[in-house]
Amino acid sequence: MNVFQVEGTVMLVVFFVLLAVKIFALGSSLLFSGEAYKAADKLTKPAWCIILGLGVVLQLIGSPIGILSIAFTIAAFVYLADVRPALAGLTRRR
Repeated sequence: MNVFQVEGTVMLVVFFVLLAVKIFALGSSLLFSGEAYKAADKLTKPAWCIILGLGVVLQLIGSPIGILSIAFTIAAFVYLADVRPALAGLTRRR
């Protein structure tokens, strides 16, 4: 197997994994109400939706290794690790 084929395959897998993470984060951000973002003391819903939406668009049209793509990937992970659990904790039904 050619080294370039392995590299291409790895890059393709990385591309789709990061795309899936960003799409999941965007979809999750759309499910919560704007009031939940305010109650959790986080950025507003439109702000998160714009940030995550731009990340998805950039992922689709650009390189997954570019500096902007890395910044939007970090933003998606911040949303998933910090914002989403805070929102879910507020809207959890008992």
